[in-house]
Amino acid sequence: MQFVRVIDPYIQDRPTIHVFCGPGNNGGDGFAVARILREQKYNVKAYYLKTDKVFSKDCQANFERFEGSIELREQSGFPKIQSDCIVIDALLGSGCSRPSTGLLRDLIQHLNESGARILSIDIPSGLPCDQLPFDSTIINAHFTGTFEYPKLSFFLKESMAYAGNWSVLPIGLNKDFEALQQTPYHYLTDAFCAALVRKRAQFSHKGTYGHGLLIAGSKGKMGAAVLSAKAALRSGIGLLTVHVPGCGYGILQTAVPEAMCETDWNTDHITAISQDLSPFSAVGIGPGIGTEEGAQHVLKNLFAHTHPLVIDADALNLLAANPELLSALPANAILTPHPKEFERLSSASATSWIRLEKQRSFAIEHRCIVVLKDAISSISFPDGHIYFNTTGNPGMATGGTGDVLTGIITGLLAQGYSHKEAVLLGVFYHGKAGDTAAAALGENQLIASDVIQYFRLG
Repeated sequence: MQFVRVIDPYIQDRPTIHVFCGPGNNGGDGFAVARILREQKYNVKAYYLKTDKVFSKDCQANFERFEGSIELREQSGFPKIQSDCIVIDALLGSGCSRPSTGLLRDLIQHLNESGARILSIDIPSGLPCDQLPFDSTIINAHFTGTFEYPKLSFFLKESMAYAGNWSVLPIGLNKDFEALQQTPYHYLTDAFCAALVRKRAQFSHKGTYGHGLLIAGSKGKMGAAVLSAKAALRSGIGLLTVHVPGCGYGILQTAVPEAMCETDWNTDHITAISQDLSPFSAVGIGPGIGTEEGAQHVLKNLFAHTHPLVIDADALNLLAANPELLSALPANAILTPHPKEFERLSSASATSWIRLEKQRSFAIEHRCIVVLKDAISSISFPDGHIYFNTTGNPGMATGGTGDVLTGIITGLLAQGYSHKEAVLLGVFYHGKAGDTAAAALGENQLIASDVIQYFRLG
């Protein structure tokens, strides 16, 4: 059984494994796990909660195959569990539709307070699959082995901690059946993203891989332009031009010699760009540009062109402050806000679930792509679909990492990747670079430049 295989590192050298089963199919899985572990010579005790529900067919079959399970009828009968033991949670599974009450609630609380390591089958008991957690007692799992697909609640701020570390376990669902299931929610994996990466042709040249334009920087914020430019180049772009204020010319030419530099007539801020954008295959704007009137004018002028467009940082704040700009947003523009920037674009949200719905509605209404950067980034598309990213770490919560993402996505767009491909690849491998950097340097030591250094596409 897949669950037994993945929990092996957690159960080594533990004196006793306590398996707690409910009456449904999740409980049946619990009894099956208990039987397999006993066959592997582990000291296993299995328990089932006495309820008014009859066992499901699967649960009954596996209950009968495991001899010696213990019925729990009242709180006084709950076993004493030492902190060095293992608890396997198979009480409810994905069928949870209401808060846990009574003896079930008491048992969940008892298991949480035991101090033992808890491993949940499919989903922690008491946690709903696709909505915010109930105001009730929920299993706090150290690990969850979830079947076929992760649950939406694993990606929401208020509920993700209950699942602990999680892993997707294949259980052989019929592929035709899977294809018929409709959901707007998806998540990014190594295999999915690797399949989108294009191999560079043997007979190719810099012109093959596009020419991007980054509009970035202002006095005191030229670092944003440098980081974004370096990231765009690392993405594989053929040519890159960076439009900066006059004060940034020497900085950019020295720090990023691979990029071409176009300077604004204004020394300190962006105020105007060349009217001929035909050489460019994609444009990114926002990192460090400020919110002066000149920057607003530049952003408005960009909307009259048809180039793939990435909008970040100060350019997002300009959109939020000028509703007429937001209403003129070009179709398929890519917006990359962090939570506060998105709050300015829409409004404050009481929960992550409400914010997710606002994000989806915003992308549909404005026909744009929204990359909401957070601990688990979510990407919403104009068709209503949302992708969750599975890479990244708290070490990336440092100045400049968003500028790096802007450069990466702009670079991918310039190379000819579709809007969807550029966003999904950019977000996933940006986070993966952060994970590689954190593994090498530690999360506390990570800075934005490290993400560029460790960035690899594919």
